[in-house]
Amino acid sequence: MLNCIGCLDYPTLGNVYIEGTDISKLGPKELSRLRLFKIGFIFQAYNLIPVLTALENVEHILLLQGMGDSYRKRKTAEVLELVGLKDEMHPLPHELSGGQQQRVAIARAIVSSPAIVLADEPTANVDQKTGSALLDLMEHLNKEKQITFLFFTHDPMVMKRAYRLINIIDGMIVKDTMLRKRKK
Repeated sequence: MLNCIGCLDYPTLGNVYIEGTDISKLGPKELSRLRLFKIGFIFQAYNLIPVLTALENVEHILLLQGMGDSYRKRKTAEVLELVGLKDEMHPLPHELSGGQQQRVAIARAIVSSPAIVLADEPTANVDQKTGSALLDLMEHLNKEKQITFLFFTHDPMVMKRAYRLINIIDGMIVKDTMLRKRKK
């Protein structure tokens, strides 16, 4: 499911639309471009580039998008401040705590203002207090920046805070429940 929504694979049944575009009608280059500009990824294991600083890890997406130097620097610093890492822009990933690495991963996922962020077990490698703070941050980003977050999780804390819960077994939706309405 994550592979299809993330445009890494084509659906074998049904359709996946991202901002009105049916991904099954796109070729590999178009899928790559859609991923680069419309989808942010937060990986369970962070997947930060170990030889790049926090700032450089976040900036890398904008570099791939061809953004100019001054815009990249300004936008990256702005997003790192937003996730609470204003004073932690220059350490390498191994010099950061798990919660800080996850914040860098979130910053990298949102720096280009994607339409959707796919978050694979975003609280798995952090303590409960840090996990709750990360969820607060993502809820804020959803409200303020209109970024849609899709969580792939087993964490009850994440599920309790969801607006909608879709249970999937062996790639099939077995239950789809609207839990609460979005606050405006």
